[in-house]
Amino acid sequence: MNNIQLSVVHRLPQSYRWSSGFTGVKVEPLASFVGTEEDNNLVGIKLLSHQGQDAWQIMHKLNQHLQEIQVESAVVEWEKEPCLFVHIHDESTAMCHLKNVGVAIAEPVIALYPF
Repeated sequence: MNNIQLSVVHRLPQSYRWSSGFTGVKVEPLASFVGTEEDNNLVGIKLLSHQGQDAWQIMHKLNQHLQEIQVESAVVEWEKEPCLFVHIHDESTAMCHLKNVGVAIAEPVIALYPF
């Protein structure tokens, strides 16, 4: 069975940037999202459904899928887990494509309850 179709990812809550001199290898969180250095603003995507070596393999497969549609991305270790980082301007394209290849996207839900 295809592990990608059993995968669930979600967007990390912060924005990130490539660490100086470590483009594609190491990220650091941005204190706040400001329009400065827009080319270096990244979104992190974390895998929820798998851990360990399986998670690394799946994230590399997801990276390959994004490379096929010419979306620049990189798999980087963040908080001891593999995460996929894409430029913020490619977030919608990346998420749409991941959905198309069978990945479930966990999104925050805000429910309004009547009083």
